[in-house]
Amino acid sequence: MVAPKRAKRVTIADVAREAGASVATVSRVLNGVDTVAPRLAERVRAAIVDLGYRPSAAAQDLARGRSGTIGVLVPDLANPYFHDIIKSVSVVARDAGSRVIVMDSDEDPGVERELTEDLIRYADGLLLCSPRMPRADLAALAGRGTPMLVTNRQVAGLALHSITVDFFRGIMALCGHLARLGHRRVVYLEGPEHAWANGERLRAFSGAEAFGLDVVTVPCGSTTDEGYARAPAALESGATAVVAYNDFVALGVLARFAELGVKVPDDVSLTGFDEIDMARFSAPPLTTVAVPRDRLGRLAGGALGRIMAGDEDIEPEVVPVELRVRGSTGSVS
Repeated sequence: MVAPKRAKRVTIADVAREAGASVATVSRVLNGVDTVAPRLAERVRAAIVDLGYRPSAAAQDLARGRSGTIGVLVPDLANPYFHDIIKSVSVVARDAGSRVIVMDSDEDPGVERELTEDLIRYADGLLLCSPRMPRADLAALAGRGTPMLVTNRQVAGLALHSITVDFFRGIMALCGHLARLGHRRVVYLEGPEHAWANGERLRAFSGAEAFGLDVVTVPCGSTTDEGYARAPAALESGATAVVAYNDFVALGVLARFAELGVKVPDDVSLTGFDEIDMARFSAPPLTTVAVPRDRLGRLAGGALGRIMAGDEDIEPEVVPVELRVRGSTGSVS
């Protein structure tokens, strides 16, 4: 059986021949340039309809000096926290007729500047999610003139459009919850060293004495493996409650505690942060702080769209969080 011949794609050159015009003239008509004589422009539009020509959106964007693309940089694509943000940003971008390119720095502040420079080559606007890079690099990027928005990072003295999460109040809510349960010594498993979100957590813990809490900090990270590895150190601190940097870390701690015969919350209480889907289904379910990532992503996508349209009057916004109490925390026995 002979396969049917594929219909030949109509090109801009075909339209030009049909209309008796140059390719440049057809391009000007397609891009709305009003320097083409009205009768000639009408012939071009008629040829487009007659031939069924469909212009390339990418080519039109390039002709206008745009790519129709938003660049997004995240520290760790394996973390569902960033998946949820990207998904919401993508919905907003799609509704605006844009596409999204995503890059992952693998929690390495040293490569973030290079990756962002790559994105600038292809994107009309940039969304930097929880960037870890030094202040000087952020300042240099902000000076490039590319529309840019940053989530979960604030830098004193640097004019950056930003939307952040109220990590400070989230930790304060956890401190109040643990204090009411009778805990007095708490260990915090720290997140990535260069993460602004980790700094905000530490800033909140510095005021934990107001709740009658003595807080010990242990370097950790943001992954399940790191939580698993640092669980013994958390136990050695003598704390009756462990606050993990995020739910991933908490799940790693929970797995290691189970292997060591440590009962949660009978022996030690445990909390996470972020409210990933798995937090509700662990055994026991995790007490955590819910971050509305869908809202964060939609706010970020919308604000970046306005910046790309020339609106510089974008006020910084702080997204509130909510404490979710579940079975992983209990009273001190």
